[in-house]
Amino acid sequence: MKQKLLVLDIDGTLTNSKKEITPKTKNKIREILEMGHMVMIASGRPTPGVQRYVDELELKKYGGYTITFNGARVQNCTTGQDIYEHKMKQKFVEPVYRFAKEKKMGIATYSKDMDKGTFPQIIVADSIGKYHQLESDLTGLSIDSVEDFVKAIDYDPYKLLLTDDPAISEQHMLELRDLYGEELNVIRSEPFFVEVMAKGIDKATTLAKIIGPLGIEYENTICCGDGFNDISMVRYAAVGVAMENAQEAVKEAANYITSSNDNDGIAEVIDKFILSE
Repeated sequence: MKQKLLVLDIDGTLTNSKKEITPKTKNKIREILEMGHMVMIASGRPTPGVQRYVDELELKKYGGYTITFNGARVQNCTTGQDIYEHKMKQKFVEPVYRFAKEKKMGIATYSKDMDKGTFPQIIVADSIGKYHQLESDLTGLSIDSVEDFVKAIDYDPYKLLLTDDPAISEQHMLELRDLYGEELNVIRSEPFFVEVMAKGIDKATTLAKIIGPLGIEYENTICCGDGFNDISMVRYAAVGVAMENAQEAVKEAANYITSSNDNDGIAEVIDKFILSE
């Protein structure tokens, strides 16, 4: 048997509209894990924000991995050890913060002690907006605001999370790229989230770095996603899958479009590309 690697985004991909893994999808994932295939979660979420799904799929037991912060960190679910990380430099916090304030964007990041559950885990500049609250609700992480964001972030963060109205977020993303594209990677994950990481950090680049050491052959990689931040890995994979509910740009990057996240699209992928071979 050739060991397959199934890489799954969470929101809109692994989970349905209720943010739940359906019984059918969970059972299919469990079936391939029992067979010895590998499952990896790849999310823009911070590492503690994916733990619920790591536990639900028993990836600690089966030897799975998580790619978090859009590729800035990779963790072995069995050992809890990081096998790769690449943070952005603290010196960029102030200029990105100044840009966000000029454009009236929200800005947040994650505390260096977030894994320990200390309060807060999400740090927001000035005031907590609706998109910050959404991030807290999605990840289950505590949230608080600080008056002096630049002073509070006196360490190298994994990423900065900027929030904006979907109608103008793309324009602001492009402006940030013009300013800092030589030194930072600036992407959208959702229409209202603009994410800033170190240069060269995205899901595909990180995946390409780790599959060799993990003993996975490229032709056995299957990547599934729905959001803008999934485009790189969907385009990279031997089998790149877009959900039916995916952004159009993701569908254009894919070589297979599966059913939606509310119709067990991941179970369909497992049947077609793993269990049928």
